[in-house]
Amino acid sequence: MSLPIPPHQRLGWSTALDDAWDELGRPGRPGRVLRLDRGWNTAARSMAEVVGDHEPLRVRNIGADVAVGDWIVADESGERVHVVLRRSSAFVRRASFDGMRAVSHTLAANIDTVFLVHALGAPPSPRRLERELVLAYDSGAEPVVVLTKTDLVHDPEPARAALAEVALGVPVLLANGLSGEGLDAIARHAAGNKTLAFLGASGVGKSTIVNGLLGSDRQATAWVRTGDQRGRHTTVVAELLPLPDEGWVIDTPGVRAVSLWLSGDGIERAFADVFDLMDSCRFRDCKHDREPGCSVKQAIADGELDAVRLDALNRLVEEEAALEEEQRARMRVADRRAGGRRAPEAHEFGALDERGREIVDDDRRS
Repeated sequence: MSLPIPPHQRLGWSTALDDAWDELGRPGRPGRVLRLDRGWNTAARSMAEVVGDHEPLRVRNIGADVAVGDWIVADESGERVHVVLRRSSAFVRRASFDGMRAVSHTLAANIDTVFLVHALGAPPSPRRLERELVLAYDSGAEPVVVLTKTDLVHDPEPARAALAEVALGVPVLLANGLSGEGLDAIARHAAGNKTLAFLGASGVGKSTIVNGLLGSDRQATAWVRTGDQRGRHTTVVAELLPLPDEGWVIDTPGVRAVSLWLSGDGIERAFADVFDLMDSCRFRDCKHDREPGCSVKQAIADGELDAVRLDALNRLVEEEAALEEEQRARMRVADRRAGGRRAPEAHEFGALDERGREIVDDDRRS
């Protein structure tokens, strides 16, 4: 006879979260954020709260960076978020609204597998997939590519093979949310009360897949244009939903622009083939342009590497560098608004005395 699963484990609790809670002194009772509504969090501390048998936790997230899938603890009043437990993963992109380009936006947190969804019927975009892979790798979640709407083409294999070339070993699954094709392979990733998330443009069939996994029409779906297979946003907020057997699914709103945030090793992993070639170049500072002995240019000449892929890598590196400069500019503005100069970095000081004051030598006094 199997033992009952503890409430927190059923919600997706892990040993890493247990360690994070320990570090904070185990304050309060953690709840997992199910959805966000204009600054309010709805969080569950038990399955009874998920299914509506008990009232879930509902608190304000004033001053707290909270995303669907996070684990939070309320303050003593029970009215606002007191602390957000350290995330095991987070899907972060650059904020898309005007004036906030240098600000991050977390789409979802504590995800185990993120499915990058593309639809058949219109040619899938390798360039978009490259960006999604960078985001996925940097999130800490395991990426899997899914091609949906298999009923729209006679043979999905050419499109699957084209994305597999970009995915570099990441699984590329075929699925149809209406017929149920491929849903079992997706659901297997939720074993052990893991959390799944889906990222893709509007109209690619994310909500249809979620409905198939849930066994209900919980998520709204809508038509797409026949010419380019583009659709309208049907999921307007991210929401954490329990799967029938075990596990969780987060359905995020369609993301039109895949804007990068600062990359960890996401770019290197998404373009591992190009970086491997770069390591073989004759010169360490090779620009991969006209230098002799450039392995990258030779691979392009030999047809082993698409020049478009090198150009895509360069664009992403430039985009990240521009974002870093935007952040530095934003910090400079914030420092000025705070009423003074930026505090000097440690390396900008001379020697310090025992009270932390700079020791100024005679030459500098004069």
